[in-house]
Amino acid sequence: MKKVLQTFKKGRYLLAMLVLLCFGQFSWAQNSKQTIKGVIVDARNKEPMPGVVVRLVGTTYGTATDINGAYTLNLNVKDGTYTVMVTFTGYKPYTQTVTLNQNAVNLNVSLSEDALSLNEVVVTGTAVATSKKQLGNAISTVSGKDLQNGAATSIDQAMAGKVSGAQISQNSGNPAGGISVRLRGNSTISGSSDPLYIVDGVIVNNSSDQLVDLGGYSQNRLVDINPADIDRIEIIKGAAASAIYGSRASNGVVQIFTKKGKSGKPVIAFSTQFRDNSLRKKLDYNTYPFRFANTIATDLTQVPVERYDLQKMIFRNGIGSENNISVSGGTDNTQYYMSGSYLTNQGIIQNSDFKRGGARIRVDQRFNNWIKASFGLNYVLSGSQEIPNGGINEAYGALTGFIFANNYINPAADPVTGIYPSVAPTSILLRTNPLEAINRFNFSQKTSRVIGDFQLNMTPTNNLSINYTLGYDNSTQLALGFIPVNNTTPTYNTGYSRRADRIDLLLNNDLNIAYKAKIGSWLTSATGLGATAQTERVNSSSITGTQLSPVSQVASAAATIASLESRSTLNILGFYLQETLGFKDRLFITGAIRNDVSSSFGVNNRWQYYPKLSASYLLSEEDFWKKSSLASVIPTLKIRASYGQSGNLTAIGAYDRFSNYTSVSLAGLPGITAPSQLGNADVKPERQTEKEIGIDASFLNDRLGFEFSYYNKGVKDLLLPVTLRPSSGYLTQYQNIGDMTNKGIELLVRGTPIQNSNFKWTSTIIFSQNKNKVFNIPGGVVTFPGGFGQVAAVNGYSLGAFYATYFARKPDGSLLLTAAGLPQTEKVGRDANGQPIGATKLKVIGDPNPKWTGSWTNELSVGKNWSFRAQWDASIGGKVFNFTKRVGNRDLYGGLAGYEAELKGQVPKGTSAALYSIMENWIEDGSYVKLRELSVSYDLRIRALNNKPLRISLSGRNLFSIDKYSGYDPETNAAGQSTAVRGFDFVEVPIPRTIALGLNYTL
Repeated sequence: MKKVLQTFKKGRYLLAMLVLLCFGQFSWAQNSKQTIKGVIVDARNKEPMPGVVVRLVGTTYGTATDINGAYTLNLNVKDGTYTVMVTFTGYKPYTQTVTLNQNAVNLNVSLSEDALSLNEVVVTGTAVATSKKQLGNAISTVSGKDLQNGAATSIDQAMAGKVSGAQISQNSGNPAGGISVRLRGNSTISGSSDPLYIVDGVIVNNSSDQLVDLGGYSQNRLVDINPADIDRIEIIKGAAASAIYGSRASNGVVQIFTKKGKSGKPVIAFSTQFRDNSLRKKLDYNTYPFRFANTIATDLTQVPVERYDLQKMIFRNGIGSENNISVSGGTDNTQYYMSGSYLTNQGIIQNSDFKRGGARIRVDQRFNNWIKASFGLNYVLSGSQEIPNGGINEAYGALTGFIFANNYINPAADPVTGIYPSVAPTSILLRTNPLEAINRFNFSQKTSRVIGDFQLNMTPTNNLSINYTLGYDNSTQLALGFIPVNNTTPTYNTGYSRRADRIDLLLNNDLNIAYKAKIGSWLTSATGLGATAQTERVNSSSITGTQLSPVSQVASAAATIASLESRSTLNILGFYLQETLGFKDRLFITGAIRNDVSSSFGVNNRWQYYPKLSASYLLSEEDFWKKSSLASVIPTLKIRASYGQSGNLTAIGAYDRFSNYTSVSLAGLPGITAPSQLGNADVKPERQTEKEIGIDASFLNDRLGFEFSYYNKGVKDLLLPVTLRPSSGYLTQYQNIGDMTNKGIELLVRGTPIQNSNFKWTSTIIFSQNKNKVFNIPGGVVTFPGGFGQVAAVNGYSLGAFYATYFARKPDGSLLLTAAGLPQTEKVGRDANGQPIGATKLKVIGDPNPKWTGSWTNELSVGKNWSFRAQWDASIGGKVFNFTKRVGNRDLYGGLAGYEAELKGQVPKGTSAALYSIMENWIEDGSYVKLRELSVSYDLRIRALNNKPLRISLSGRNLFSIDKYSGYDPETNAAGQSTAVRGFDFVEVPIPRTIALGLNYTL
């Protein structure tokens, strides 16, 4: 491994020398100054189109249209015949051959919309653009404008409902979000199922680190990237496409491309937005004015009480604002883009917020007609004030305190002493007073992050391109937690202080070379090869102090101190070779192989190979099709198929291949103790093999587009802990032992039912269905602590199935009650009276994975000024474990309305206690249909603003939900971005309803 790294470093020096030599070459070429200019308009309404890319094929020359749709492309090339390509997302590309002879060429173009987007140009891991029609696998694209009007704070949040085959869910309503993205289901158990994110060629960190315990909630670092800076996003879902990324790509790949400058006079764009966040739905709470004097089943004595609405005291309307400004422009050889942004977003829980400020710059420099360099830098500083939730690992937190509270106790602080009362029933079941957690606790997080890239693009000939990318992502995350002395927590009455730091550094060096050749009149070839060297370093440390003095807040001043530190380095080298053959511009066959070596792989499995093979056939390009009546009905028809493998190394720690001993002090001397986990020299990445077939078609003169895919994805070598024999001296060992399958279909239908110069209606329907199963689980069942042991991987079932107790029933299916008339759990046997006896039985009682997900988006343009957008999202068939209701309905707490039936005598006293242990009772239907986004915009044109449009927009997010769920929101997960634990509701912060008013103006 060390020799390979040294060889790669030498290659980098050779490349640098080559670049320096290139700058001095071709000075002898007798080039001439040439000019191509014109105006680009929409073919439908003849309106000018800003931002359209115009480039000279085979060179580095390119520009974009201004706000009036005009462009000027100044060239320094020899006289001759060239091809001009005009492209814009969502429109059919236009190519035109022009003759340059030192006279200005006028080229005006009308672009037509492309419902199927088969001609859309995408980048698939080789840094070389290719047309979607050549791909044998599905790739989804989302334009930057689709992210703007949804009032989302992060990119992944804004993508929800816009990608077929993607289940994007918001786990928490905290102001910084907490988003999970699953492309075609889960691909691991122990690792992360989030896709690999690449921003402008930089492999970025999207970890979800919980440096202080906030009750399962954690920020994922994609929240650091401003959606307003995004130009477009490409989502690569299948293994055949992601195989080129090797061991990091079995969860799919999301490529994010930010905005760039365009030649011309400076363009200044400004936007501002005001937001209001509110609680969409309250839980029905107990308002019954009596309580039982005790929990003895035969004693029905009640005493009068006053009930308090704790939710009214905890929640608020949070406000926020977002401001963005950008300046872009440049010359023919130098283009720049600069932006600044500031976001502040209050949470719906008192005293919680999230703030993010950032600045971005990108400079593109062309040195001659075949060498171009690009430099980008983005700095982000974010901070959040957090209200801990507790519940998963700790017993402190605001919402945890609420659900474990007796709501007949006033939680407000004593007006004289300022002391908050305990709202818990007994000393054994103490929980934090929720108002104390809000007003006295101090939990915060800060992140400082720099993402940068340097790219060198060379086209020595029309057919050869060489691209080098250096990517850098460094983030420093700091978290603080403080609980003062003399509080109502059950574990930290003497005070608690914690500071935790984490530094993540990711570096990637990528070299890609592509050569295109035309072999005869019917055969084309595109060959790509490349290499990547990646490094990921993580340094983390923490200090936790308890038993504080009344005046101390720092952990180092505590009487009891615990400190931890860890450092890890992960190195990856990868090489690939890919070949695409095109036959008569209608049949395309692609084959590739990727070879990876990583420092985390076991020495016996150090090298991993990932092959891919795909084909696409444009049947509609055949002469028999074009000459038949089919061409008028189905003008475009493409059939595709693909096969590929990719890997997942997120389940392998940097040093899991070793038996990692722990340092100890023995009699004042240094020593070590054996770990409980045995190392494994054979450990290797989890491997995914996927087969995909699909059809793309258009109808009604390309007014209706249709995309369909079926995939069958098998995952082998899942990493799971295996229990070892006691004689080994170890308890467990991570082994590649488990299997998993994902089978599903994806459907996207996009059409324009009405289209004329004054009115346009575009409608998009997305349908996705995925069925997940796991096999070869050690012992048949592995439970997960994030779901209190009620969530498991069970052989033959979907990952994350709820595996717990269930009702004892009679042969006819009715409940088998106790002699006291109470429900009970099923057990292994029956006594002489037919009552359950013995050990409690467990089974799968629910599946959090939906049977299908979908969305329906409608966009309307009325005249030149009005536009409307509405997006409905659906998730059908998934179950939710309502742990919140389980606690709130229990007699010991009884804060929710479900307990009223017992107080009113409608059910026997003790029913709530009996149901508490029967987990089946708390499984609910988590199906929902949400109005995810709704917006209306108007372009106001006034003379004072030079008649340039001032866009006024009103938008809403999560306005309402159609569901039968009794909790806050069926779209929830108390375990945060956990792969295995999904749909587990334990008083996580509800997703707020957001309404935003915005202004946009471009000068």
